Amino acid sequence: MPIFRIAPSLLSADFARLGEEVRDVVEAGADWIHFDVMDNHYVPNLTFGPMVCQALRRHTTVPIDVHLMVQPVDALAQAFCRAGADIVTFHPDASTHVDRTLQLIQAEGRQCGLVFNPATPLDVLEWTIDRLDVILLMSVNPGFGGQGFIEHTLRKCEQARRLIERSGRDIRLEVDGGIKVDNIRRVADAGADTFVAGSAVFGQPSYKGVIDAMRAELARG
Repeated sequence: MPIFRIAPSLLSADFARLGEEVRDVVEAGADWIHFDVMDNHYVPNLTFGPMVCQALRRHTTVPIDVHLMVQPVDALAQAFCRAGADIVTFHPDASTHVDRTLQLIQAEGRQCGLVFNPATPLDVLEWTIDRLDVILLMSVNPGFGGQGFIEHTLRKCEQARRLIERSGRDIRLEVDGGIKVDNIRRVADAGADTFVAGSAVFGQPSYKGVIDAMRAELARG
């Protein structure tokens, strides 16, 4: 049975009390903290910079999973590595030289990955999978939280899982967008092992209640 990871997204947290939100959601059972970085250029929204990541680093020891929705990528990728990120993922279409960006992240001693928007094919994996620790599939269009799950992500997830298995590498397959208690099992069945959940966790009366319910669904398989 795969080892599943639940990664609540700070995009849906209370920005006025982020440190407390991180501590609370980790205490409730989160495996990773998903950190969405938006630049109001690559996507139509603006969120966090490296200083926020650095400030939050002292509030938890769980991995901080930084998803860069920015263009250009390289300077911010390095800045987040140095601010305490454990994992840095970016969109290949936002980087002029994808292999070089992956090398920059690895040179900082961090895990790296690529992110694919709902309509972006996985072709670049043919040339990069040997460098990756994470493949992140967007199941919503990036930029805003609270969107509904795009169903064709399940087919893309199955495709990505086949590529991972063919590579023989230990690569996490992460899905981000519209993940809830009532669909997390279907996403796992399609091959995902890491699940980003924003509004499904943050803002709910009990973070632990939601995370426990997700784990119960995952255990049904």
